[in-house]
Amino acid sequence: MLELIIVSTLNGVLYGMLLFLMASGLTLIFSMMGVLNFAHASFYMLGAFFGYQLSRALGFWPALLIAPVLVGALGALVERYGLRTVHRHGHVAELLFTFGLAFVVEEVVQMLWGRLPVDYRVPPSLDFTAFTIFSTNYPAYKLFELLTAIAIFAVLLLVLTRTRAGLIIQAALTHPDMVAMLGHNVPRVFMLAFGVGTGLAAVAGVIAGPALVTQSNMAGLLGPILFVVVVVGGLGSLAGAFVASLLIGLVQTFAVAMNVSIGDLLALFGTHLAPDAFFAEITQVTVAQIAPIVPYLLLVLILIFRPRGLFGTRET
Repeated sequence: MLELIIVSTLNGVLYGMLLFLMASGLTLIFSMMGVLNFAHASFYMLGAFFGYQLSRALGFWPALLIAPVLVGALGALVERYGLRTVHRHGHVAELLFTFGLAFVVEEVVQMLWGRLPVDYRVPPSLDFTAFTIFSTNYPAYKLFELLTAIAIFAVLLLVLTRTRAGLIIQAALTHPDMVAMLGHNVPRVFMLAFGVGTGLAAVAGVIAGPALVTQSNMAGLLGPILFVVVVVGGLGSLAGAFVASLLIGLVQTFAVAMNVSIGDLLALFGTHLAPDAFFAEITQVTVAQIAPIVPYLLLVLILIFRPRGLFGTRET
């Protein structure tokens, strides 16, 4: 039991940090521009495929540096020549634009790399066991993922709260006209923020690609849960995205690891359903089977009891 708790906690924190790597970029974009980018997970997928292609030619470590820069530059171009053009038509036009962009990116990826998974592997320098807990070996690559996510959170928090660039970014959000009068190019600030946000998603893709399956539908697999993280944490809140990512990662991981049925859980609280055939079927469902919908149940509860999210300042 102790082994299950420790291993599940480590895996939950790791999964949560992967979610945060993606959600941090989306949170940055929303806090700056008020845009919920439906194509954000597509930039994560591009990061994985760019990382795969570059790692074959240059190795993993150069790919980890170059792929996010390329994807970030692509994101900046999307903002400059796409989002900025449709911005005058309101948020609905922006959402439709990013929604359509997600489909375009997926089709392009399928044309270039096909529908089948590519052979994106863990680099040899990190392909060993970092430590052993009871009888479970914990890979060094997972530890690298965890430390990278924590480092990015610390750097983002430092930049946004302690540097001149961070002050300009926050001021451009609330007082864009005043920032422009002080000589700063507000549209360029927005473009750079969008580029950095998509670059952060690409970092998650490059890192997660070898650990997960790198294929053309990977954006669709993680995209919905990403918006759950952002809404639960609070729209525009970096700290909220961090806490929500950890919460969802731990809850879903423990749910998957629990080999008990709903009937067993109800019995613990002294609750028994009527001996009806329908309810009998429900009690046989295991917690692991409903684990994929647990984050969405949490989302529903948040929207009912705290619509602004855990750390948010605006209503969703």
